[in-house]
Amino acid sequence: MVWFKRAKPSIFTKDKRDMPEGLWWKCESCGAMLHKKQVEDHFYTCCECGHHFRLSPYQYFSLLFDEKKYDEFDDNLRAADPLHFSDTRKYPDRVHDILEKTGKTEACRNATGRVSGHDLVISAMDFGFIGGSMGSVVGEKISRAVTKSIEHNAPLLIISQSGGARMMEGAFSLMQMAKTSARLSQLSARGIPYISLMTNPTMGGTSASYAMLGDINISEPKALIGFAGPRVIRDTIKRDLPEGFQRAEFLLEHGFLDCIVHRRDLKHRLSQILGHLSS
Repeated sequence: MVWFKRAKPSIFTKDKRDMPEGLWWKCESCGAMLHKKQVEDHFYTCCECGHHFRLSPYQYFSLLFDEKKYDEFDDNLRAADPLHFSDTRKYPDRVHDILEKTGKTEACRNATGRVSGHDLVISAMDFGFIGGSMGSVVGEKISRAVTKSIEHNAPLLIISQSGGARMMEGAFSLMQMAKTSARLSQLSARGIPYISLMTNPTMGGTSASYAMLGDINISEPKALIGFAGPRVIRDTIKRDLPEGFQRAEFLLEHGFLDCIVHRRDLKHRLSQILGHLSS
């Protein structure tokens, strides 16, 4: 019989266990391990491959508004349960748990501020709240952002980040497509610019309504943009899809986008657009 001497505990074991969570990020695209400071310094993008991590509305507000100053409005709206929906859990319970765990109240946030001296209203979606799904509150918030733009005669920017309509609200969710589209037409009638920024992902009813209605449509690199997902389309038509299908670069090539902007250049490009539109 061979006896093995038990190895002494590593002096690094305790340090490893005490390492703060969230200090290292793994890139979803290239697999690189990135320090949190690296990610923050590169505007929450991978310094190896350029992959764009998702941002919350507040992070976009801080990135875009001058001196990170802005005024949020209509943040008191909450989802109702018109269908008394329940799958594995009741809809109100799901919403309550998200609020308790993350503090997020809905999948959309509205704010006003200035970008390089230009007044701007921003309505930004949040994938962290039920996949950024478009429910009645999201439709109402976007409608109120349009109203705010009209009141201040200021351009509107909608930052889309959504899996589509919220199934827990059924037809009430689908009605938001028509509601938001009709409200955006009021901006057009008054000559107030609307800029649509599509991030990863922008899918379903979101892409089929306000996301694609911008006077200027821009996107972050490699964002997934479309209605049905690539796998669903492939299984339906029984054909292989072109490489990069439904990615931002594919849509730019086929005329659905006006430009693709890296996040580090986003505020500068937005400032240029606002400057041209106001001149």
